[in-house]
Amino acid sequence: MFKRNKAKEPKIKTPRFQTFRDAYSVTKSVKPWIGVALVAIFFLVLAAGIGIGTLVGHPYYFGFIALPLALLISLFIFTRIAGAAAYVSIEGQIGAGASVLMAIRKGWTTTPAVAVTRNQDMVHRSVGRAGVVLTGEGTQAVRMMISDERKKVNRLVPGVPVFEVIVGDENGQVPLRKLQKHLAKLPKKISAHQMREVRARLKAVGGLSMPIPKGPMPKGMRVPKR
Repeated sequence: MFKRNKAKEPKIKTPRFQTFRDAYSVTKSVKPWIGVALVAIFFLVLAAGIGIGTLVGHPYYFGFIALPLALLISLFIFTRIAGAAAYVSIEGQIGAGASVLMAIRKGWTTTPAVAVTRNQDMVHRSVGRAGVVLTGEGTQAVRMMISDERKKVNRLVPGVPVFEVIVGDENGQVPLRKLQKHLAKLPKKISAHQMREVRARLKAVGGLSMPIPKGPMPKGMRVPKR
């Protein structure tokens, strides 16, 4: 048998057009008017540029400048709308919080479903420069699950800061759409070397195999790759 040379195996990358198409499909399923809105914005900006050009006597020149500007503004507005739509499309699904956490590309490593109940309450564990973040999804029972996981983390990596987060829209909870920003705002408490040690120690504990909602998540409008 021949052994595969992993170094020579080409990496498969998702084409940008396909990424954009997937993002548009998700957005359209949540906001069916997105296509008409983008076209209207494009021609509105273009018409404004031509109108200004007509007033100063250079309609073609200003129209030429307004063309790429109209495209950029349309894409910018699309990314903002698509970001909100991506959260709406997975909200309420099992493991939605894990999907959002795993979409963070730099600074954090998330192990989904380190604890799960029959009622689909679950806790995810993320490790970053802030320390360890335990994120819970589900009913009130998830608070006790987080407390148990906190004790486990304190035994494995004593002295490392542990933060607790519960996903939801109630008082004291963090909405799904703000979960990434919430982690980004946490103060850095440990060094990069300590973070790697914490990851290595907690890696042995692992998590459970679970379905993660798929789709483009808001992070510069890129699809998370795991």
